[in-house]
Amino acid sequence: MTPPSKQERPVLVAGGAGYIGSHTVRALQAQGTQVVVLDDLSAGHRAAIDAPLEVASLGDPEALARVFAEHKPRAVIHFAAKCFVGESVEDPAKYYEHNVLFTWNLLQAMRAAKCKRIVFSSSCATYGDPVEIPITEAHPKNPISPYGRTKLHMEHMIEDFATAYDFSFAALRYFNAAGASQSAEIGEDHDPETHLIPLVLQVALGQRESISIFGDDYPTPDGTCIRDYIHVEDLAAAHIAALAKISRSTVRIACNLGTGTGFSVKQVIEAARLVTGHAIPTRITPRRVGDPPELVSGGKRAKELFGWAPKRPGIEDIVGDAWNFLRSHPEGYGPA
Repeated sequence: MTPPSKQERPVLVAGGAGYIGSHTVRALQAQGTQVVVLDDLSAGHRAAIDAPLEVASLGDPEALARVFAEHKPRAVIHFAAKCFVGESVEDPAKYYEHNVLFTWNLLQAMRAAKCKRIVFSSSCATYGDPVEIPITEAHPKNPISPYGRTKLHMEHMIEDFATAYDFSFAALRYFNAAGASQSAEIGEDHDPETHLIPLVLQVALGQRESISIFGDDYPTPDGTCIRDYIHVEDLAAAHIAALAKISRSTVRIACNLGTGTGFSVKQVIEAARLVTGHAIPTRITPRRVGDPPELVSGGKRAKELFGWAPKRPGIEDIVGDAWNFLRSHPEGYGPA
């Protein structure tokens, strides 16, 4: 049988049944790209994708070798990592295993299969506590959690593989992913849920009595933390643009993905009140350890390198899309 051409070979999306991964899979399919999803479904949802699925872990080198041999992907987009800061502090061993060791397994499988293109889902947690706002790519990298440190280790490992084995890569450090597909078909469904916007909307849906505000005495205009929220469909578009860039030539990219605008906790709650028409009661609780007052992205490297800029940066658009998904999926995707 004639092997598939480079153009026909699929993109392997590791962690493609997860929140950002599933939106990226949908966006790839919408432009006619063949996709294979690799996911162990420990956090992802089979219902979030309509694509060939290999249920396997990056911790299984034999399964990885089989997947690469069968599907012969031309590139990889890597979302498969543990991502909770608090959990990483409590159980760093899990994070070094799943994030660092398992990424080494993936890179080794790519190397053996001569697949040399990878887009990596990194994080602004690689920067640590900000010394200046906005945070540009020139900001010092001093992560303060095992999660952030493992993401930086993953970046370094990918860069070293690229240098030694002629890989091409893009490491995308994004800020607060939020929202859902505009079709309301897929969205955010974590267990446990820790992100502000779905938690706020659960109050409007009657699933929670109120939303906690962790500290209202920060040095910000309204006393609550400020974050840069980026629409998940904009993130998906960025991964596709970065993939196109690294597919054309051997390049090595590391850049931020954000809107450059921050919204406070109180502003997010007000947007949710406007979108839902619900009062959304709040209660002030003590600050959480390690919450910086403000995290906002800076720099234009993504636009300069692969022409990307967010199309839905407004907080009401982001909250509105998340609300539409939650109303149509009040229990998330349901049982696995």
